[in-house]
Amino acid sequence: MALRAPDVAVKAITTVAGNVPVEQSTKNALYVVELCGADVPVYAGADKPLLRTYQNATWFHGRDGLGDHGYPAPKKTAGQLHAADAIIQTVEANPGLVLVTLAPLTNVALALAKKPSIAGNVGRCVIMGGAPCCEGNVTPAAEYNIWVDPEAARMVVRSGMSIELIGWHLSRGDAVLNDRDIAAAEGLKTQLAHFAIECNSHARAAYKVQTGEDGISLPDPIAMCLAIDPSVGTSWSEHYLDIEVQSKLTRGMTVVDRLNVAGDERNRELWAPVTGKGRKVKVCWTMDTRRWKGALFAALR
Repeated sequence: MALRAPDVAVKAITTVAGNVPVEQSTKNALYVVELCGADVPVYAGADKPLLRTYQNATWFHGRDGLGDHGYPAPKKTAGQLHAADAIIQTVEANPGLVLVTLAPLTNVALALAKKPSIAGNVGRCVIMGGAPCCEGNVTPAAEYNIWVDPEAARMVVRSGMSIELIGWHLSRGDAVLNDRDIAAAEGLKTQLAHFAIECNSHARAAYKVQTGEDGISLPDPIAMCLAIDPSVGTSWSEHYLDIEVQSKLTRGMTVVDRLNVAGDERNRELWAPVTGKGRKVKVCWTMDTRRWKGALFAALR
């Protein structure tokens, strides 16, 4: 969506071990850039989480992350810089930029560890991740992007950056592309529209098994939509937020202080590392699904 938005300049794309290993995610990013006719550098990053054993999500997205349709190899290759260094370089060269994350936060955490000052140069950090109000999609408590590298997520959340959280819950219900939406997309008869539907075929089947909902759930494009136009979100609020890293049961849980009790006497000591930063996270709770789908179709034309 960003590559197709006329008023958005994409400065760089970085890849990480997430739904698929980093080598595959890099190929996918390069392929999509070419498909969009864009000229944007792609940089490969971490091949595993900071501390945890890497666990992919090929069970949901297919072995290649794009539904296993045998898309051709990209013509270009990734840049020489490591993704973490590319993030540092790009943020410092473009103060105030919007950093959008659609995967585990390992690369961003590595960049912050190397150059903590970049947090102040990021205008908005829009994170697709977490389940701030409800069940997760990989465990009852956690969403995949946060769960797979919770230590990285905690580093980012505690960095002092201006963060907007776009949780998995927003991609459910009326936000899911139903049969009518899918037919309308294919009716556009563009290569991009067909690709967007086809590459999610494996994910559609897995999503139905997982939730009972039939259709295509698109959390990453929703996050990008809200990054480009936050007014599509209809309910936002700011709260302290932390990531669970110690419990096996709730690993990766996005714990939101929705009732604003983190500063109470019974919670003050435990939450001090978060409240001490003085920066709350802006959480999107609901959105205008009609406008979201309209933005998606505009990008696919």
